[in-house]
Amino acid sequence: MNFFNRQRGMVFHEYDIYAKITGNNRKVRLTMKRRNFLKLLLSIALILAVNGCGGSALPDSGHASAQPEQAGAVTLPSALSSGEAGLTVHFIDVGQGDSILAESDGHFMLVDAGENDQADTVVSYLKGQGVEALDYVIGTHPHSDHIGGLDKVIDTFDVGKVILPPVEHTTKTFEDVLDAVAGKGLKLTKPRVGDTYTLGNASFTIIAPNGDYGNDLNNWSVGIRLDYGDNRFVMCGDAEALAEADILENGIDISADVLKAGHHGSSTSTSEAFLDRVSPSVAVIQCGKDNSYGHPHKETLEKFKERGIQIYRNDLDGTVVAYCDGTDIVWGTGKTGQTGFSEGGSRQSDRTSGDINQQTVGNSGGETLMSGTTGTTIAPQTAYILNTNTKKFHLPTCSSAKKIKGENRETWEGDREELIGQGYSPCGQCKP
Repeated sequence: MNFFNRQRGMVFHEYDIYAKITGNNRKVRLTMKRRNFLKLLLSIALILAVNGCGGSALPDSGHASAQPEQAGAVTLPSALSSGEAGLTVHFIDVGQGDSILAESDGHFMLVDAGENDQADTVVSYLKGQGVEALDYVIGTHPHSDHIGGLDKVIDTFDVGKVILPPVEHTTKTFEDVLDAVAGKGLKLTKPRVGDTYTLGNASFTIIAPNGDYGNDLNNWSVGIRLDYGDNRFVMCGDAEALAEADILENGIDISADVLKAGHHGSSTSTSEAFLDRVSPSVAVIQCGKDNSYGHPHKETLEKFKERGIQIYRNDLDGTVVAYCDGTDIVWGTGKTGQTGFSEGGSRQSDRTSGDINQQTVGNSGGETLMSGTTGTTIAPQTAYILNTNTKKFHLPTCSSAKKIKGENRETWEGDREELIGQGYSPCGQCKP
């Protein structure tokens, strides 16, 4: 069936005939210079060491523990405390699937929505972030682990543009998405390589697909480069080596701070040439725990390790959130509340990743705050956002934390129990 000649009550006129497929912790601005801030943290660590306070151990996962050893109030980099990151990117834990929410200046974009059974998870998460309308919804390609929840998302929220690749799939999941689009009277927008869209104070540029990939749905994946100031993210759905090679030939600069690993960390994606061109400091892998595909594959993890690329994984870290101020990125994870700090701008990283699953936190100048299995390990304290008026404390990712007035807002890096001992109680929504 010709995708572009179907009559479903939708308007497809934004498409050209392109293919015919038949059948089947937020940051707050420092009052001190960044390097002095890093030196302060290192000094605190040395003082704690002299007083006999050891660093936290590494759990079985190989990630550094986020459980704090000492209480203390440390002012984090700006967007984490102020509630006003210029760009926030949420890699939502939907198990074996992809779902990414980006927000800038009150404008939202969703890229994929996991499997069908994750629809409620995605909708609930979006509501928790205060989403009422989505400027853009991107379904990278028609596989159910990417578009399964899109129909419910489109049904639930006001939507501006829906971007899908010009390829059809004969599944109920795909049909449901088309029905949802038709039900809202929306148009489908074809991803044209080089087109740039505004998202609040950020922007994103289409970098894929670059050709006709026939029935190979993974390689039809919509790829984007998301920009805010000097911070850049590259995400290309399940694009494999063939599509990655085409991206390298389209003339668009794809160097970035963060790479969303293709195809859940499969060895079929993240080719050496593509990875070297992106040259990320951080890679995020969206995969489910103990998935039947063995994602992420060892070959991919080894590539990241060899290049000293920091790794975050939904199966180990839960939802992963990046807070950007245009220069630096602060990272938060849903399972541990752990935060990390990384300096953007440079497309080359001097950080080392230690063990394959190790999270490293530092800056591109090599001042490592948390390293792998060698050298000094300094685990970051867990960050909480305090409401001094209500005496509640929140995770930095909590939507309620965003609404706290400046005069009532403080950031706490330290022991949870000591915080409770001071009369604070945990938020019932984010359950820190």
